[in-house]
Amino acid sequence: MIMSRDEEFMLQALALAVRGRGRTSPNPMVGAVVIQNGRIVGEGYHARVGGPHAEVVALDAAAGAARGGDLYVTLEPCCHQGRTPACTERIIDAGIRRVVASIVDPNPLVAGRGAERLRRAGIMVELGPLSEEAVGLNEAYIKFMKARTPFVILKAAISLDGKIATSAGDSRWISGEQSRRRVHELRNQVDAVVVGIGTVRRDDPLLTTRLPEGGRDPVRVIVDGRGSLPIDAKVFYLTSSAPTWVAVTSDAPAERVEALRRLGLDVIEAGGSHGRVSLAQLLKHLGERDITSVMLEGGEGIFTSALEEGVVDKFVLFVAPLLVGGRKAPGLFGGEGVERVTDAIRLERMRIEQLESDVLIEGYASSSGSTNVH
Repeated sequence: MIMSRDEEFMLQALALAVRGRGRTSPNPMVGAVVIQNGRIVGEGYHARVGGPHAEVVALDAAAGAARGGDLYVTLEPCCHQGRTPACTERIIDAGIRRVVASIVDPNPLVAGRGAERLRRAGIMVELGPLSEEAVGLNEAYIKFMKARTPFVILKAAISLDGKIATSAGDSRWISGEQSRRRVHELRNQVDAVVVGIGTVRRDDPLLTTRLPEGGRDPVRVIVDGRGSLPIDAKVFYLTSSAPTWVAVTSDAPAERVEALRRLGLDVIEAGGSHGRVSLAQLLKHLGERDITSVMLEGGEGIFTSALEEGVVDKFVLFVAPLLVGGRKAPGLFGGEGVERVTDAIRLERMRIEQLESDVLIEGYASSSGSTNVH
């Protein structure tokens, strides 16, 4: 497919935006390029929350060459004072002639007002080039702005017969080395990882990002309805830049909740009862804490609740060439399931990738909130 000049420049802006992945939340990833006489004279991206926005970085790089030029940006420029000044005013002051943005910013504080402010200042504004790619890049931000709850990824390593562990509880290692590295790359990108108390008891996971080049640890959220988390779990004493939060039900024993708090843990009363936390309520609490993306990492109980409550936006499944067998071996999902195939959750916009001997399957739930993003 032949790209237009607008699409070519926007593609470069998108490539810049990706560099901020995992570092800008709760802000979006944004890239920008300044064009003068058909060539790039300045470029930039939003590198971290609280730092300068992509437009400002690109305009600073272009300096005087920006006057009379075009600005390509992956998201509509902001027009409000937040952690940083409004980008629209900086664009106007720079003398930009034309602004091309992929998509409107869904933030209610912007939502078309940025484009209108620029037009009132006499700047041409166009929207749309590579909008699908721009939406995909910021799917978590867009979901968060629309619903005020995080974008939810369900990640699991499974055998060919759908098992996540043996009947004895052994799950190391179902997936291969490349798959495990990909998991750490995902942890480096999301705001939080969520696991159930059963997974903590069985695997005692670190839930940190371990990449050769380094990385950022996500917040670790343990779903522990009755507050019975073992005090020798690694998530207690492992040094990490990210905190550990524990989600309990409304009727969790008060003495257990207090014991967890004495250990320095942040306890979230997330609704639910009889030992089962409401994931929908937990996600609402996480959204109130500016968590825009979470990855569910197990086990079967969490996965089943997520499906039954309809909170999953995206599935990331690492399928290993193994046959585990065993009626008592936990599968990916439990519960009652559906009675008819037509009621099953169908994945859309699937992507399949080979990782050594494993197969990575990614897809979006057709009935989830993510369908409102695209």
